[in-house]
Amino acid sequence: MAINDISLTAGMRSNLVSLQGTVDLLNRTQERLATGKRVNSPLDNATNYFVAKSHMDRAADLSVRKDGMGEAIQTVKAANQGITSITDLISSAKGLAQSALSAGTAERSTLAAQFNSILDQIDSLAGDSGYKGTNLLGGTTVSLAVKFDEDGTSQLTITGFDASTSSAGLNIADAASNWAADTNINTAVTALDSALTTLRTQAKSLSSNLNIITTRNSFTQGMINVLSEGSTALTAADTNEEGANMLMLQVRQSLGTTALSLSAQAAQSVLRLF
Repeated sequence: MAINDISLTAGMRSNLVSLQGTVDLLNRTQERLATGKRVNSPLDNATNYFVAKSHMDRAADLSVRKDGMGEAIQTVKAANQGITSITDLISSAKGLAQSALSAGTAERSTLAAQFNSILDQIDSLAGDSGYKGTNLLGGTTVSLAVKFDEDGTSQLTITGFDASTSSAGLNIADAASNWAADTNINTAVTALDSALTTLRTQAKSLSSNLNIITTRNSFTQGMINVLSEGSTALTAADTNEEGANMLMLQVRQSLGTTALSLSAQAAQSVLRLF
């Protein structure tokens, strides 16, 4: 229907325009109350909208990094758990070796077999200390890169080490000649002491890296909170104010409808001619 198809009196047109404006304000207020935001689109406030969106985009990127840090923490914890268990096994192996020094030939052979069995378990533990496909006890070729900021320029790389009994790792050989000679036992004890020193050094390194990642993880969560609060401050609506606006607009709408009805009465007087 074209605008000129129906002619309204000046009073009706004025009241209609006012009522339409009130309805627009009601719709806007309802949206603000429903979303809790006074800025829901660039049309409301372009500057605040895009700045708030930038804050939330960065917070989302940091949230992804935080998830990665959480996985890195678990990977380091898995490696540390492996070191702790391997250390316990080495202590047990050292106890066997020391017992063998005062044992007879037959008993030494039995203790040597138990020693070799422990070495097998150390290798198994070293191979089972991975998390999500990354095992920091699997050798120096294994590394874990932990990214801290949204573009990945700030990061920490953790290099693994070989925690097996091989020569490339802890370098603990099987019991030579079933420990028939004291020198064989003493050699094993020396290797075990060296392995314990290596494990303690690696544990300290893992602990230091874990502390860095944990600190950055907490910092990242704090930054996410700051960005979210900043975005909210730019876009959040005052629900008390919007509630008061809603009540006043409802009254204005009711009065506008009444005014429109009254202005129409002048046009209705023509019906009295018939």
